[in-house]
Amino acid sequence: MEWDILIRIFPQVLVDGVTLGFVYALIALGYTMVYGVLEMINFAHSEIFVMGAFVGAEVLLIMQASGALGSIPALPLLVIVLAAGMAAAGGLAVAVERVAYRPLRGAPRLVPLISAIGVSFFLQDAIRLTESLWRNAFFLTYPTIAFFDERIRLVATVDISVKSLTLIAVSILMLVGLSLFVGRTKLGKAIRAVAEDQATAGLMGINVNGMISLTFLIGGMMGGAAGALFGVQYGTINPYTGFIPGIKAFTAAVLGGIGNIPGAMLGGVVLGLLESFAASYMSLLSGGAFGAEYKDIFAFSMLILILIFRPRGLLGEVVREKL
Repeated sequence: MEWDILIRIFPQVLVDGVTLGFVYALIALGYTMVYGVLEMINFAHSEIFVMGAFVGAEVLLIMQASGALGSIPALPLLVIVLAAGMAAAGGLAVAVERVAYRPLRGAPRLVPLISAIGVSFFLQDAIRLTESLWRNAFFLTYPTIAFFDERIRLVATVDISVKSLTLIAVSILMLVGLSLFVGRTKLGKAIRAVAEDQATAGLMGINVNGMISLTFLIGGMMGGAAGALFGVQYGTINPYTGFIPGIKAFTAAVLGGIGNIPGAMLGGVVLGLLESFAASYMSLLSGGAFGAEYKDIFAFSMLILILIFRPRGLLGEVVREKL
């Protein structure tokens, strides 16, 4: 009987895992881009993700209060929410780089890491203070958009919500667009040149500070988009919402190969699938001894095993060559 249940729920678990995985993938891009250029882990990226979620919520709540929410079609509304979240998160990421990281460039690696952790705590409390003064509450719920809550039947026992499909589609478009931007455009080549050797890139006429700011801007925009999509998908956010997804996204970046853009996407999807299957199957396979609350242990255990046997990640870490 248990095997029948396992087989029956498999497609739905797969859909849920892929949806969660693309959220992790979008957040992981911020980590992997910054590491690829500066070889630094931006632990404040979790709060940049939260900023996108809060700005998206505020846009919808303001529209709801004004009565404009029901008069705008769902897809243009999503574009507005994404644009607002991406702009705010991208701007915040650039400001964080300018204030907290640029003065420490060239310092021992531990110094900017400590600065990133400090910025993370500062932004958490800043968001909480701002929302407390503005709304007297910092737990926000995204207004319901009926179109996105509709469900589409894929096969006999599996369906998927429109918002999940939208999240997957938008994530794929952004990931493909970013890969093309970095690989095919002059700005992308300049970013890769700065990642390879900042001093030489500067001698060749490339604005190193500008390219680093652009990297933070793009990574922040991806995080802001992930935050807005996360809010639409899961509904409730608070200033500390980004901590667990941020840790998971960092794990996804390492899993796929830190500094590797396709690796961030692959790592996010793999981690999302691991979590989804662990949450759904662990209780059934263990006879109830282990429940969904142990999914994180399972996911991180698999990460440890992968890194033991393939320490550079699934697609390989992007490593600079020094001549």
